[in-house]
Amino acid sequence: MTESLPIRRALLSVSDKTGIVEFARFLADRGAEILSTGGTAKAIRDAGIPVKDVSEHTGFPEILDGRVKTLVPQVHGGILGRRDEASHLAQMDEHAIAPIDLVAVNLYPFEATVAKGAAFEDCIENIDIGGPAMIRSAAKNFSGVVVCTEPAHLARVTAEIQAEGGTSLALRKELAAAAYARTAAYDAAISGWFAGQLGQEFPPRLAVAGILKQTLRYGENPHQQAGFYLSGASRAGIATARQVQGKELSYNNLNDTDAAYECVAEFDKPAIVIVKHANPCGVAEGADLASAWDKALLCDPVSAFGGIVAANRKLDAAAAEKIAAIFTEVVIAPDADEAAMAIFAKKKNLRLLLTGGLPDPVSPGLFFKSVAGGFLAQSRDAGRVTAETLKIVTQRAPTEAEIADLLFAFRVCKHVKSNAIIYAKGMATVGIGAGQMNRVESSRIAAWKSEAAAKAAGLSEPLAKGSVVASDAFFPFADGLETAAAAGVTAVIQPGGSIRDAEVIAAADAAGLAMVFTGMRHFRH
Repeated sequence: MTESLPIRRALLSVSDKTGIVEFARFLADRGAEILSTGGTAKAIRDAGIPVKDVSEHTGFPEILDGRVKTLVPQVHGGILGRRDEASHLAQMDEHAIAPIDLVAVNLYPFEATVAKGAAFEDCIENIDIGGPAMIRSAAKNFSGVVVCTEPAHLARVTAEIQAEGGTSLALRKELAAAAYARTAAYDAAISGWFAGQLGQEFPPRLAVAGILKQTLRYGENPHQQAGFYLSGASRAGIATARQVQGKELSYNNLNDTDAAYECVAEFDKPAIVIVKHANPCGVAEGADLASAWDKALLCDPVSAFGGIVAANRKLDAAAAEKIAAIFTEVVIAPDADEAAMAIFAKKKNLRLLLTGGLPDPVSPGLFFKSVAGGFLAQSRDAGRVTAETLKIVTQRAPTEAEIADLLFAFRVCKHVKSNAIIYAKGMATVGIGAGQMNRVESSRIAAWKSEAAAKAAGLSEPLAKGSVVASDAFFPFADGLETAAAAGVTAVIQPGGSIRDAEVIAAADAAGLAMVFTGMRHFRH
């Protein structure tokens, strides 16, 4: 069927009743019979619109506390019967099954029920059965039935009926595809919740679903296409952010901003993270955001140009003035005061994102990466070491100040591409080496950056002198540590576990360094 099909009979049964009364009135005014159930029927009836209860239509009462009300032949036969198949029409006539031309159903709020922490039995009762069955039936028979699963679909159907007198095959196909996507996402939410109830972090079948928030201009490169999907998780960040100003975010903006915000959430004191190409190029804690910015920028002012800035506190005017002084692509923070927003407003190309909160760096969750023929899934790197868990392996123990810097540097390590080397001093990065194929090169690059930053700041000594160094994984040889020692570090933090640990410890002792093992590595590929 390709012609426009009129709506003679519609079944409306929705959890989200946005627009449903107006839609029912629109259909009724055009002579359609309205079938409905429960609260939807009551809302329509209270508006003075003629409506027939499904139980009256089918001659079969709702039973089992409403669990069975639409799972009957009079409903599914009316939806599934093909209008272009004579045998179907004959059987429908024989069994007094009236065709249903439109199904508007949105589902019990299972996801919202789980999100509010409802009890197990309440979650079970909010698993819709009849709704998905009707949606799938209507979508399968799109040649003769139109299905609406979102309030926005009602407006589209209304507009087409007004223009054409009925629904087109093109629209019915499109809404059928949306219907199957909705039921797939619904089942994914249920299966994921059930797996969690059973303690199955990696169940035999893992279903993943998302809602398109934004079709992006292009992907990582202009010849690639991309979209931004929401998983439904409530984690504060780019998915929850309100964009106050600036042009549309790109794929790279979103990726880098996420990296920056996840990193800045690691710190308890006011902190600033500056990110370029998904790697931090400056991280610092301070007495306030303005002082944290100064310390973070000092680490690598060249890379900071055109970067992403994340703050873990409400932005104020002092911080905003400093951030806005250089070209910045995106600023993300939990909030900003009016004075800060006024300052950023002068930079029309700067995107300002306010999230309303910070992500919990130690909360559980899954991380996905696509590979040929499938995808990898792993738990989020929520590992964190404390002073109490450190193992001192050298003759000299680190001072309290060194321990604070070591723990700070190791937290930064978690967010830097491997191989990662972090020099830190005074709760600020002073040299970052990222993404190299061997740890020695990362150490050299971090040291070189500290020299370049010192020169740019007019300082006589490299920033790394007197700093501590963190490595995301063990030093396989002493050369990486010796490179750091040559840069002027006083203490080292690393996971340990190499077959040459003794050699590395001996090199640290020979250089007079304090070194601690964490027993935890932070690879990030």
